[in-house]
Amino acid sequence: MSKRRLGALAALSMAAALVATALIGSPASAATVTYGQDVSGYQGNVNWTAQWNAGSRFAYIKATEGTYYTNPYFAQQYNGSYNVGMIRGAYHFAIPNGGGGAAQADYFVGHGGGWSKDGKTLPGALDIEYNPYGATCYGLSQSGMVSWIRAFLNQYHTRTGRWATIYTTTDWWVTCTGNYSGFWANSPLWLARYSSTPGTLPAGAPTWSFWQYSSTGPFAGDSNQWNGALDRLKVLACNGAC
Repeated sequence: MSKRRLGALAALSMAAALVATALIGSPASAATVTYGQDVSGYQGNVNWTAQWNAGSRFAYIKATEGTYYTNPYFAQQYNGSYNVGMIRGAYHFAIPNGGGGAAQADYFVGHGGGWSKDGKTLPGALDIEYNPYGATCYGLSQSGMVSWIRAFLNQYHTRTGRWATIYTTTDWWVTCTGNYSGFWANSPLWLARYSSTPGTLPAGAPTWSFWQYSSTGPFAGDSNQWNGALDRLKVLACNGAC
């Protein structure tokens, strides 16, 4: 999704346990993947029926960037994917040197990045990666970047009750956060790597939840896998309680 496409204090409840299983997978689902995609304004109006017929079952849709941009095709993409039966969610392209993490989380939630317990809406995703406008780490130190991400995640959780998915590459994560391992207990990892395997994961990540494996098809935008069967993705969508 580069510019070009532009604890619980008590014992875990049954719902929380279900969500944890969805995030890390299970032996029964380890060899099963579910295919999907992500799109942005670059794809314009998407023929979602064609995407469904091609095998896509989920979609992440770019909603916002920084505190200044909204995807003009968001409604068509977000609602259209839902209407054909896909599980869908929204993502925010982070600009860490263009406003605080909490402010960008608020902007995201206010422009399509919220969450509803309808069984077909994924938690929002924070797309944090190589800077298309300048310095790789946006001029932030590793500790500063970790603080920025934490502020975004905490505010998103406050606003929606969900922990955002984190989209990144292992190389960027190592370079710009010092391979920080403290977010993966709550946030699903959405790993970008255009290769035959996901490769090395960021430190502390038990597994990848989503893997963006291709920017050239088979689906419109970028092609992705969910690390499990469709029923486990539904558990993530409904937070284990629907």
